[in-house]
Amino acid sequence: MSGGASAGGPAPVFLVGGGWDESVADVVHGPFLRAAAGRSGGGAGAVPRVLCVLVDEGDGAAEFGRYDGALRRAGACAPVPLLLPVGRPFDAAALPEAVDGVFMCGGLTPAYQEAFAGGAGRALASLGLPYAGFSAGAVIAARDAVVGGWLVDGVPVCPPDAAEDLEEVEARAGLGLVPFGVDVHAAQWGTSGRPAALVAGGRLAHAVAVDENTLVEVADGRARVAGLGRAHSLRPAPGGGVVVRSYGHGESFPVPH
Repeated sequence: MSGGASAGGPAPVFLVGGGWDESVADVVHGPFLRAAAGRSGGGAGAVPRVLCVLVDEGDGAAEFGRYDGALRRAGACAPVPLLLPVGRPFDAAALPEAVDGVFMCGGLTPAYQEAFAGGAGRALASLGLPYAGFSAGAVIAARDAVVGGWLVDGVPVCPPDAAEDLEEVEARAGLGLVPFGVDVHAAQWGTSGRPAALVAGGRLAHAVAVDENTLVEVADGRARVAGLGRAHSLRPAPGGGVVVRSYGHGESFPVPH
């Protein structure tokens, strides 16, 4: 397996809040592909092999085709599919040789978290390769993954259509690649209330809700935002409640460890 963490620190993490707008394919996926190409050791013009991990709910081949197309629109790359049937845990022994980055696709978020719970997630994170997460793949990159739900103590905090087949909001163990909780489709699905409730209740110290067609690149202690939408950083407010700051294209905010 090529790549590995650089001497300057951990590999960068790229969080995409979902969305398929072709006009920003390079903006939201290009930085990940360039990071993966840099790990390939092939020099200028290297074409990275990207492992596309997808929890297969029955249409995995067709879904992989969508991601394959989106990544190729963003730049030269060779996506390699790894389809995991729902309910089957990830097995590090199934990893192909010589991949330069990991692209975790979207779908039912609890199913992704379950596939990478415990040792499976640690094995993937320990590869030290550039990681991109799309929708569910972005959520599980967190230390505490906001996997779904729409109620907190029975009170609605986001639309039920965004619940991911859960009732009460749940934060479960994620991959630990970023130190904050992540939610996605923020503006489009109205999900920001979910991490806000967890922050206000002391269950998360920091969360970031990402709009569709928007990238949050986490590297060197900062989160950099690019794309059509915004990233919303949620932290506890002095005296109670939540402070929300929203960042758009070209802006960034610090990410303490």
